Amino acid sequence: MKQSDVDRIWYGNQPPPFWMRCLVPVYRMLASAARLPYRMGWRSPLRLPLPVIVVGNLTAGGTGKTPLVLALIDALRLRGLRAGVVSRGFGGSVRTPRLLDDSPDPSEVGDEPSLIRRRARVPVAIGRKRGEAARLLLDASIDVVIADDGLQNAGLARDIEICVIDGERRFGNGRLLPAGPLRERPERLRSVDFVVCNGGRAREGEIPMSLSMGSAISVGSASQLRDLSDFAGRTVHAVAGIGNPGRFFAALRSQGLDLVEHPFDDHHAYVRADLDFVDALPILMTETDAVKCADMADLPLWYIPVEAQLPPAFLDAVADHVSRLHGEKGQ
Repeated sequence: MKQSDVDRIWYGNQPPPFWMRCLVPVYRMLASAARLPYRMGWRSPLRLPLPVIVVGNLTAGGTGKTPLVLALIDALRLRGLRAGVVSRGFGGSVRTPRLLDDSPDPSEVGDEPSLIRRRARVPVAIGRKRGEAARLLLDASIDVVIADDGLQNAGLARDIEICVIDGERRFGNGRLLPAGPLRERPERLRSVDFVVCNGGRAREGEIPMSLSMGSAISVGSASQLRDLSDFAGRTVHAVAGIGNPGRFFAALRSQGLDLVEHPFDDHHAYVRADLDFVDALPILMTETDAVKCADMADLPLWYIPVEAQLPPAFLDAVADHVSRLHGEKGQ
């Protein structure tokens, strides 16, 4: 089933088919079984000697976690704190924990960890067992670990939990996977430290976040930039293999661009045939997509970096909490 078909069920008015509803108890049982050893005390989550921030969500698909992680890295750096990032490395082929080098291969370690390593220039470790991967960061001269997409991972103890929600799509039809987008029930929000609302209208108690688009950057030459206004009134190909391609397309249309839309599944592994269109129109894509297309730089590919805009008071609160924890753990 295509993601577009799934989205019509999760976020539209189309009811989930019988087979989806039948699999909900299976998903619930598997999720409960994964947490059971920790809930019963048979296993203990790994506790690091550094503060750990977990950034996650309650729904499958993109809500804006990666831009938030990048914003936290920058905010902590400005406040004198160096972060390292641990990620599962979804979409990569590597099965064992790995510390990323300066030029990571997204086909091996995943697209989002590659983007974070290249853009933020901080230590990044990936691994299916998040705790084992996080250990690789301990000798990297960092002050805090940020776990990207680790809200449901019970194996790594955390000091701060931040849940990101899509302010426009919220929780869709309110059903658990696979009949709906939910990994956990919304009641889980009561136990997290911060709820960040990406787009839409933040509700009471939620931290508002918006994404601002920068200039288009050539995949072939990072020094070649074009303002988005240069593409206004022109037809371009818009490519997005992220959890919510529609958000990217809507943002481009708001800049006056005429789009030929090409949505792909989240973490899509691009081949040349996906992007080798018959015309010579510019091809605009997300930064997450671009890290996987370096070998196609002869095509007219441009990516649009985004920056998360967040209230300074929220960033101060996170940094103050980290500083306090860092002092306590260092004693």
